[in-house]
Amino acid sequence: MPPNFSAAYGLVFCAGLYLPGLWGWVIPLGVMLGSDCLISLFFYHGNDFSWTRFLAEQGPNYAAYAGLIGLGRVLGARRRWWVLLGGGIAGAFIFYLVTNTASWLALPYAKTVGGWIQALTTGMPGYPHTWEFFLKTLGSGGLFTGLFVGAMKMTAGEEAREQEGEKEAEEAEPEGESAKAES
Repeated sequence: MPPNFSAAYGLVFCAGLYLPGLWGWVIPLGVMLGSDCLISLFFYHGNDFSWTRFLAEQGPNYAAYAGLIGLGRVLGARRRWWVLLGGGIAGAFIFYLVTNTASWLALPYAKTVGGWIQALTTGMPGYPHTWEFFLKTLGSGGLFTGLFVGAMKMTAGEEAREQEGEKEAEEAEPEGESAKAES
């Protein structure tokens, strides 16, 4: 997979849409935290894993994830598919803006508007441009949100058709048949 092409953006946004109450926050953030801890511990840092460094590096990501969940809560699952797709794309933009602003603050960028724009567009010299990561974030946020929301809308439509069919079958059943079945 290309860097920053991830189902995570769509997943946390849709958790805000579809998971009720506190579960909409606990499940996605807990899964992300658990997987990020394991990845950091076993693949990136090994024996020199530090909770302080982990939290400092990952904090902006979790703030952005929480923002995506909140955006999903605000929009609500009953909106049209294209509105929710737009919400997923907006969420990817929010993630990009939050994490690149955090990089601007933490890395040796000039602490000016020009330095912030550099952090949002070209990034640090010697590395790929950050706008390239943004395009992948935007594409994956839109793709996975579209797939998740589309699946939920199709499933809801199928459930509604099944309920309609059951209601029609009950209404079509003669009264005598119904009384016999009940006794």
